[in-house]
Amino acid sequence: MKALVCTKPGVLENLQIDAPIHLPGNTILKIKRIGVCGTDLHAFEGSQPFFDYPRILGHELAAEIAETDAPGFEIGQAVTIIPYFNCGHCIACRNDKPNCCVELRVCGVHRDGGMVEYLSVPSYSLIHNQGLELDELALVEPLAIGAHGIRRAALREGEFVLVVGAGPIGLGIMEFARIAGGKVIAVDINEERLEFCRSRLGVEWLINAGSEDINAELREITRGDMPTVVIDATGSLKAIQSAFRFMAHGGRYVLVGLQKEEIGFSHPEFHKREATLMSSRNATRSDFQWVMRALQEKWIDPKIFITHRVAFPQVKDEFHKWLNPGHGVIKAMIEMN
Repeated sequence: MKALVCTKPGVLENLQIDAPIHLPGNTILKIKRIGVCGTDLHAFEGSQPFFDYPRILGHELAAEIAETDAPGFEIGQAVTIIPYFNCGHCIACRNDKPNCCVELRVCGVHRDGGMVEYLSVPSYSLIHNQGLELDELALVEPLAIGAHGIRRAALREGEFVLVVGAGPIGLGIMEFARIAGGKVIAVDINEERLEFCRSRLGVEWLINAGSEDINAELREITRGDMPTVVIDATGSLKAIQSAFRFMAHGGRYVLVGLQKEEIGFSHPEFHKREATLMSSRNATRSDFQWVMRALQEKWIDPKIFITHRVAFPQVKDEFHKWLNPGHGVIKAMIEMN
């Protein structure tokens, strides 16, 4: 079968590999859509943590069932998956946090992913389509990342939430912050992304990260209080460290973005705020279900995120372009026959 393999940073190769064999407890999927996310792009450029080569990328998936023995699922049925495969018995799994399982294996990161014709996945990862279309199913996972980040922040109605980074994950965070009743402030260095936030998501407060005095702008917006929730969706060391100073006293800072290096901040400034710092990793089944309800109820239009489409045979030639901000990519969607 056809597969697109990232053999080393900067190199994608179209290869022929063996099709998977159906084993008990697993399901063979015929891949139909693959959303390209920051993890895939970072892996391609060589900056993704916890990553080995060669690797088949892709974990934002919509597919049809080709073979299965999973109760309640049928051949030909459209599904998506929770692409974080967990052990089921570690302390995180026992405490209903399979998203940060000790032995977690993320599809397309720790094991080969969905840029293939057929993919074998654990049957426990399957999610019914609930009437959603293929494009929508492929966008459930990245939106669930945002939904999980907002749940971690315990955002309350009327709170100011500063979202740093207006990429696909940051945009999803903004949408679920809006649904939760938060007052969203978007920060990004890319003016086109900020304009997208304004025109397509209705975000009222926009700040360019290159501003001379972001603190002054935040004080003006919040009437001197500063945001009670700050969420990083960049994975940039500079952005992560800078945003500590944007928190209100008593505020919460959630790191959704991931990067390789150690972070540092002023303990006195953090301590006097009695601030809370937390990470947000992946998402849980309840987050996926919440996203699917939001899509069913039309609280979110996921298709506005899709700015680029490409057929699978052309991905190798197009992929590197999506790293260039000048191409205006929000979400690239790969279509399989």
